[in-house]
Amino acid sequence: MNDFDDAHRQGAYDVRFEWGPVGAEALDGAHAVVVDVLSFTTSVTVAVERGIEVFPSRWRDSRAKELAMRVGATLAVGRFEALGLEGRHVSLSPASLQQVTDLTRLVLPSPNGSTICDAIADAGSEVLAASLRNRAAVARHLFQEGWSLGRTSTVTLVAAGERWPDASLRPCVEDLWGAGAVVAALVDLGVGRLSPEARMAEQAFRAVEPQLSDDLHACAGGRELVSKGFEEDVRVVAELDSSLAVPVLRNGSFTDHS
Repeated sequence: MNDFDDAHRQGAYDVRFEWGPVGAEALDGAHAVVVDVLSFTTSVTVAVERGIEVFPSRWRDSRAKELAMRVGATLAVGRFEALGLEGRHVSLSPASLQQVTDLTRLVLPSPNGSTICDAIADAGSEVLAASLRNRAAVARHLFQEGWSLGRTSTVTLVAAGERWPDASLRPCVEDLWGAGAVVAALVDLGVGRLSPEARMAEQAFRAVEPQLSDDLHACAGGRELVSKGFEEDVRVVAELDSSLAVPVLRNGSFTDHS
């Protein structure tokens, strides 16, 4: 357990923003929104909007297989791993999840997104998965749960980020934009008391919104996926407000609470 300075917890504000598993540990709130645009939370959004219950797993090893067996779920393989397998396989690719049929439960390994979800859930916050596809739906859920009828609440936005080869956190613009998109939708609903960190994320999203799809394809994460044959995933990720799904993590799985 880390010992955080109170100033870093952004406790004076209703809407807060941080990066990665350690940032998630530093903040608390009634609600926590995890954003991993390329592609964990986008994949969760696509799955639950198709009626699939998603069990996040921070591991890709035998523990994920054991979880899948225990809950009677299909285990997703890694996006790049799926390229080397014969036939069609469910993976972390959002585009592949749009094509699946006869699937009701899915174990979705993701070291970044799932680790953050586990940490926040253990702290007692309601955990939601947000992407650019469902950011407005998530914001409406948060508003109705917290600020409607004159009530107030607290929300923590956690951008998952990526990893450098040495396993250190690599902040990435797509997760900044995704978190900022949720904040912008909250502001448009009348929510205030944003931390400067949350306000920065909001402004980053508003700046990129007019050319969102182009910049998602042009950023480092987007270029990486396109170069490896996953341009369709970037297209799915860029479909702003195309989903009404509100994935909420309860009892170890994400289901739709829209």
